[in-house]
Amino acid sequence: MKKTFQSESMTSVEIRELEERGRLCRGDILTMTTLAASGHPGGSMSSIDILNVIYKDANISPEKMKDDDRDKVIVSNGHISPALYSILGRNGFFDIDECIAGFRKAGTRFEGHVDIKVPGVEWITGNLGQGLSSAAGVALGQKLSKNSAHAFVVMGDGEQQKGQISEARRFAAKYGLDKLTAIIDYNELQISGSVHQVMDVDLKAEYSAAGWEVIEIDGHDHGEIYAALRRRMKASSGPAVIIASTVMGKGVSFMENDEKWHGQALDEKNYDAAMEELGLENRLGYFRDMRKNINGIFPSKKNMSPAAFNSPAIPQYDAGVKTDNRSAFGNALTYVARENKGRVVVFDCDLSGSVKTDGFASEFPAMFFQSGIQEHSTASIAGAISKTGYLTYWADFGVFAADEVFNQLRLNEINGTNLKVAATHCGLNVGEDGKTHHAINYVGLIGSLFDFKLIVPADPNQTAKAVAFTASDRGNTFIAMGRAKINVMEDCGGKALFGDGYAFEYGRIDLLNKGEDLVIFAMGAMVPYAVEVVKSLKARGIDAALANVSCPLAIDKEELISIIGDKKTVVTYEDHNVNNGLGSVISNIVAEAGLAKQIVKFGVKGYARSGNADEVYRLAGLSADIVTDGVEKALKENG
Repeated sequence: MKKTFQSESMTSVEIRELEERGRLCRGDILTMTTLAASGHPGGSMSSIDILNVIYKDANISPEKMKDDDRDKVIVSNGHISPALYSILGRNGFFDIDECIAGFRKAGTRFEGHVDIKVPGVEWITGNLGQGLSSAAGVALGQKLSKNSAHAFVVMGDGEQQKGQISEARRFAAKYGLDKLTAIIDYNELQISGSVHQVMDVDLKAEYSAAGWEVIEIDGHDHGEIYAALRRRMKASSGPAVIIASTVMGKGVSFMENDEKWHGQALDEKNYDAAMEELGLENRLGYFRDMRKNINGIFPSKKNMSPAAFNSPAIPQYDAGVKTDNRSAFGNALTYVARENKGRVVVFDCDLSGSVKTDGFASEFPAMFFQSGIQEHSTASIAGAISKTGYLTYWADFGVFAADEVFNQLRLNEINGTNLKVAATHCGLNVGEDGKTHHAINYVGLIGSLFDFKLIVPADPNQTAKAVAFTASDRGNTFIAMGRAKINVMEDCGGKALFGDGYAFEYGRIDLLNKGEDLVIFAMGAMVPYAVEVVKSLKARGIDAALANVSCPLAIDKEELISIIGDKKTVVTYEDHNVNNGLGSVISNIVAEAGLAKQIVKFGVKGYARSGNADEVYRLAGLSADIVTDGVEKALKENG
């Protein structure tokens, strides 16, 4: 590994070289933003000297981007992409002319906010306030691996107003992330004006109070930047923040200290004047011609590591056993960890006893991370560490794991993480906790993402086998579980339905009962109730088929249509918002297939009350007897 920041100070020659590179980069920034007629030149120019010094001496180069021991730079304020792109281009990661010509043009990799399709970019950002959490996840992964590489996160001063940053600060201090250094571009301006007037933050006091070392420097003095970074390389305990005082628009007099240039590109007249002041040639004509010839769509890059984890064999729950799916998850989690010892990490938000991660915590304490009530940061940290070679599980209540952190999950997905979210207390099954804790929108929310798998298991055995599946499966998965204890489901012979001989297969529909008159598609906690509905209908002379849909976002259309067959009535039964759950998914498939069917949807139609699960289901019109009556009525109305 390259020894970084070893010299006591930079030589005058090195400083002159950095100053010249900074001048060229400022020209790149103005050229690409003017050419694109959009972008963020002001903050890019104030932060360029910081990036310049980092990339000079950190263990980062085009040749090392696949090396685990490389230092990593995460730019949290992703709108300063012109600065990062120019530094990377000037350091040989790609052709800088290609970047300038293609910046913000549809079809190129040089998007408006930093993107991992660009060589050298470690993390996609743009949603301010998440970068510190992501860097903490990277630093934690490096620490667990006993990797001496450093994680740098460059941040803006305006984003320090975000609450998630406070969460990340506390986590990094608690877990002694000494290889984590944050550098704040403190130009004291944001879109609406002075950071002190918009929403003042006492950076030094807040970071100090959280247990961070605080270093204050001139962010345009290369020597001071170097000295601060060198000091961090020798740190032995805890994270640090470098507050670098800078000037927005630095280098062009009429742009300096003017928030107007935060997100506004120069017109050609001002660009001409700026380039003259920088002593650089106006090459807009050259790049404009080059831009016209950029036509291709740059291929998408998932940037996901191959799955390298093993799925364990997990003992089954026998018929007659009554337990909850969350306990089955917790038990399965320990088996996954034993099978992949030293490679599984688990995050908890003060709910270990409820979400059943306490067993893992007891057996693998060094791999268990208690984040406290900090869901936003935990979602980002867990996503980031999953990219460092660890199989990562985060367990929480459904309303926090889906509703509260949707934006964090979205950014994780964009970055190609390998995060397994175990969401307990989903649906009205939560009962007594009431409407604030009824997670009834997770299908719609997770379905709004593109690559997240969603698993809603029907009983403890299916839960355990689904958890085992997630270990070797690559990508993000959301497992939704209820709270109440349920009976292990049995087949017609009285044996465990999802026991021996059953292998979980993502997307498969389990046909639990054949019937001629109609078909009921049920999900999760409602499957046992649906079994009762089928029995009651049978007693009334109605022959209903029953299918368990454990993967509502990956329904095989041909299999679904085959199960429906020539039946005129399709019933969906779910412990979920009726407007954006299983019923909506199946209705869309039926409509797209051009099938003329009566679709009857039973689901949650409003915020429910507190009470035990059976009582709440009755009040919500979802008890087995009410659904039975509703199905019979619908059949009669349909002739």
